Amino acid sequence: MSNRLIIIVGWTILLFSSCASNQEFTIDGQIANKGSIRTVALYEGDRKLDSVYLNEQGKFKFVRAATHPRLLTLEAGNNKYHVILQAGDRISFHADLMQPSSSYEVAGSPLSDKIKSFANDIAEKDRFQLELQESFARQSSGLGDTALITLRQQFLQQYRQRMQEYTEAVVRFADQHDDLAGFYAMSTLDTELAEAELVAYADRIAGRWDDNARVREFLEEMARLKRLAVGQPAPDFESLTPNNQQVKLSDFRGKYTLVDFWASWCVPCREENPNIVKQYHTYKDKGFTVLGVSLDGNPGSWMRAIKDDQLEWTHVSDLQQWGSEVVGLYRIQAIPMSYLLDPQGIIIAKNLRGADLEAFLKETLD
Repeated sequence: MSNRLIIIVGWTILLFSSCASNQEFTIDGQIANKGSIRTVALYEGDRKLDSVYLNEQGKFKFVRAATHPRLLTLEAGNNKYHVILQAGDRISFHADLMQPSSSYEVAGSPLSDKIKSFANDIAEKDRFQLELQESFARQSSGLGDTALITLRQQFLQQYRQRMQEYTEAVVRFADQHDDLAGFYAMSTLDTELAEAELVAYADRIAGRWDDNARVREFLEEMARLKRLAVGQPAPDFESLTPNNQQVKLSDFRGKYTLVDFWASWCVPCREENPNIVKQYHTYKDKGFTVLGVSLDGNPGSWMRAIKDDQLEWTHVSDLQQWGSEVVGLYRIQAIPMSYLLDPQGIIIAKNLRGADLEAFLKETLD
């Protein structure tokens, strides 16, 4: 083979090997004080992508394909570490399991460096959620229905307050980092509690990072969320009463209407019913009413629950349970779920329960 041919072949191999490496990212890492931990796992959201063994020195390596920047989580034991990696990145990572999970070193990825500056906020949020769940489980053991409802309201209030603080911190970070680090921080927010912030952010980044699949999915999800956001007209639907009378949501225009999605088999729904009964009787003469939309499949159970719980307002159901058309129309993933509409049929609040519903109605109608 001539020298010229050798050179051409060599450049061709180099070209193809370079193209291949440019479609991958590499993590060269080390975990200090690993104790009994033997593996490190790599996650994207809740999806486990890979795991590798640690060697005697606690070193490990990941090589993965990447077509766009990805927010990933390295998990070793109970510690989680966030990085943002894209094709061509080769980063070095070091963490000590004796230190908090927000304390780690990463080099070779500017976006990972940025999200690291927010890692402590994410870790504190995760820790708070775990502690709240464990505390509720301990305190709720053996409680009666009334005490359990009160405790759940107390914990929900704590959760909302802490998540509001977290939401504000995330929005500040995204304002300061108008890039994918800011985007990935926003993607950690609770869509129910940070709906307005997420919809506004989606409008702000529309048309950017179109090659990023995660961004496209986010924008598509926010478009669906926006359709049911506070300030939007509630989608109309029609269904049947227990007496087979057709009823439309639009029939309730002119009144403040709580659209309550529930079912006879749903324990939290039945626990909330006495509160809705109380608010109904307090405000029914002040322009307020309720439309109960059941996800029951058994007409007997449905009608018996209406009678037993003394639910005097209009009720409808197609008795299709989770196959009901309203499930998709209103993005129902769990019940109880509710929308409060103004007299024009505009959504003014969502998922108000207990004292929150009472306070909102008092402010609005008194």
